[in-house]
Order: sequence, then structure tokens, then C-alpha cells
Amino acid sequence: MSRRELLRGAALVPVAGALAACATPAAPPAATSSAAPAATSAANPFGVGTKPLEIWIFDGGFGQDYAKNIHEPLFKSKYSGVEIKHNATKEITKVLQPRFAGGNPPEVIDNSGANFMDFGALSQDGQLQDLTPLLDAPSWDDPNVKVRDTIDQSVIDIGTYDGKFSVLGYVNYIHGIWYSQKVFRDNDWQIPKTWDEFLALCETIKKSGKMAPFTYAGKFPQYLYEPLLTMAAKIGGNEVLVNIDNLEDGAWTTEAMKTAAAAWAEVGAKYLMEGTTGLDHVQTQTAQNKYKVAMLPSGSWLENEQKTTTPADFEYGMFPIPDVTGSDKLPYGALHTQPGENFIVSARSGHPQAGMEYLRAMLSKKAAGDFSELVRTLTVVKGATEGRDISPGVTSASKAVAAAGANAVYYRWNNWYGPLKDEAVAATGELMSGGLTADKYLERLQKKADEIKNDSSIKKFKR
Repeated sequence: MSRRELLRGAALVPVAGALAACATPAAPPAATSSAAPAATSAANPFGVGTKPLEIWIFDGGFGQDYAKNIHEPLFKSKYSGVEIKHNATKEITKVLQPRFAGGNPPEVIDNSGANFMDFGALSQDGQLQDLTPLLDAPSWDDPNVKVRDTIDQSVIDIGTYDGKFSVLGYVNYIHGIWYSQKVFRDNDWQIPKTWDEFLALCETIKKSGKMAPFTYAGKFPQYLYEPLLTMAAKIGGNEVLVNIDNLEDGAWTTEAMKTAAAAWAEVGAKYLMEGTTGLDHVQTQTAQNKYKVAMLPSGSWLENEQKTTTPADFEYGMFPIPDVTGSDKLPYGALHTQPGENFIVSARSGHPQAGMEYLRAMLSKKAAGDFSELVRTLTVVKGATEGRDISPGVTSASKAVAAAGANAVYYRWNNWYGPLKDEAVAATGELMSGGLTADKYLERLQKKADEIKNDSSIKKFKR
């Protein structure tokens, strides 16, 4: 299954509806977090008691060893009397949704993967612990520095639902087009700075007969709607994505979106690796490791996810979406980056105080730095990789973020509105396989967005 926050496959159930029905039973149990916490102090800011701490990790591309070998031991170094119940699964919703329905959810959940629980529905049902006290608590490393000052502001912005900070994105996902630096050097292929150069590169690679130019996770088309949306934002500015998030009329059918959809439809028609539509992300990524395809869209988790199949001299690299029109509102280098690998604390769990303290430990420089070295990706903790040995792919992505500066974009509709995400996944697959024109593709998504906007039973969020 896919391992990241915005690249989600279709859930096993319609998550938003199922959660609303399942997490709010006819006679909801009383919240268990009303029990008085232990005494608070500078060293124990939330009043961690002696009840067990149950943790569930999404066992995807990052695995679960980081929790077992880094985060949990660090927590236990201060709270040796708290039993940690460690669990991992690839099926977050399937396994944990019944726990929410029964009123006995675990304390900490890495709510990630293809089958993550709908954050909007969780928020609407009052299942998310307010993590604002975590932001205002002293950092694990320095009691004179608040946690909020050790993390990127975007973590707070994106993790806020209904006015409350309640979702902690731990990993700084950096999205772009990934390739082998070795392959590009050996073939004298240059990083394209414009879309015309990108298409010319695809044509050169295709004619070389050495490999296919491009692929994406055909079974999980959200891998492709990410660069499509990023391209639209480059063309039309960040407001393109803000308006989509806010369900504004006609947000999906703007000229910027039409240009982006048409551009990627052309790639789908001319330059895809044969069989792409029937492959998942691991299969397409492994094909790249075997030098069967040159480029694919992904995020900064890719290097770790492919560590068992990547040749030693492959040398991952990443480049941003090229300039498209010659008059793009955002300059070359603009890219999509946002916090992902989303952790939540259950408001109705038995020991939410321990859950928040666990997150505080995760946000220490040591925990974040060790995590980055182990799983070859960046966290949201400032300066956590200073003096660390980081890999080629992470180095490339880090340089791209630095070059982008303030020209970074993100979107939230896919976490806010599960049905719209599902529609976008299905429609993007049809766009890339030639089943939909760019116009019909965007009309379909606009129709679904309008349905959600006009459905009073669905809680609305706004940027």
C-alpha cells in the first residue's frame, strides 16, 4: 500500500461515511480522558500517569522500526513505569475504526497509508485530541524553547481542524519528478527547466530505446494528480489550490487546471512505460531501479521505500515541475511540500496525556535526526539533520526546498473530503489512460466538489 499522506489509494470502505456511521454509534460511550491526570510539572507538562500507552504505526515504506527502536525507547527513558503496547498494520481504517466505534481507541495513531481514516470525519466526531498544549509545552531538548518554535509553521497550519491543532504531520514530504542521477549523467540527459524541454527529453529517451521516459503508480493515480495540481499552481498561482480547497465555484475548471490536465494527458498518451496503468507504486519504482523507465512522480519517502531494490550507484535525484507557459505566476523551482505521516492522539483514549508526551519526544532533535538517518527522509523538526549523514535523494530534495524558498504550495481537500479524493483518484486514472479528455476530467471533479459543497451533512473547512 502507498505510504504517504497525500498519495492515498481508494479505501476499502468509503471512509468519511463509514467513520461518521461507525465512530458515532447510537449511544456513544463517555470519553475516557476525563480521568484526572497525574500532577503536571516542567518535566511532565501533561501529567503522564501510569496507565499503558497504546501505539499504532502504519507499516508502510518507513516500516515500524523507527517507533520500536527510536521513539518508544526515548519515551521510556523518562517514563519507565508506563507500559507501551506497540502495534503496526497496513490497514489503519479496517483495524482501528471499530475501536473508535466502541469507544476504546488507542492513544497514538500514525494515520497514514492508502486506507487512512478520514481526518475531517474524525474532527467532526470529536475524536481528535486538541494538541495545542503540545505546541505550548517546553521542547524535549530545551525547557526554554516551546515545541511550536522547533517545527515548521506549516505543521500547525495544516494540522488545524475546526480551529484546533489536532494532527501532527511528522515528515516533510517533498514532491517532484524523481530520476537516477547516474543514468542522466551516463546519457548526458539534462534536467528540463521548461515543459518543452521536458517533452523533448521524453522524446529523446523514447527514441533511444534504452528505457521508457515516464511512469507513475497506475493503480494509485493520486501519484499523478499531485504533479498535475502542482503544475496548475505554478501556472496560475497558489490561489488555484486555495480555491479548490475552499470549494469555490469553478475552482477545478480554471484555465490553469485545463492547461495542466492537457499537458499530463499528452504524457499519458505518448510517453508512459507499457503496462503502467496496471502497476502499483512499488512495481513502477522497482522498474525504475531496474533501468526500465527514466522518470516518475513521487515524494521524499521514495528512497527509503526502495532501499532493498535500488542499485548502490543509482543515486536518486529530484527536480521540480518545469516552467510551463513562459508567464507562470510562480517561478522555476516552485514545488509542493507539506507535512505528512500524520500522527493523532485519540481524545477518548484512556491516557491521552501519554499520547501527547510521546509526540513531544518524537519532536526532539535526537528522535527526529535518528529517524532521518534510519528512513532517509526529512522531518518537520528544524535543524534535526545538522551534522548527520543524509542520502543523495534526501540531499537533492533538501536543495530543492531551499531553492523554492517561499514558492512552496500545498493542498488539503484530499484530507478534508474523502469522497472528492476518491473521485479524483478514479478520474485521474481515466485521464491518463485516455478515457477522459482534460475538459471532461475537470468537469467531473467540479461536479463532485459542488455536490460536497451543497451537502449540509458534510462539515466544511476553509483555508
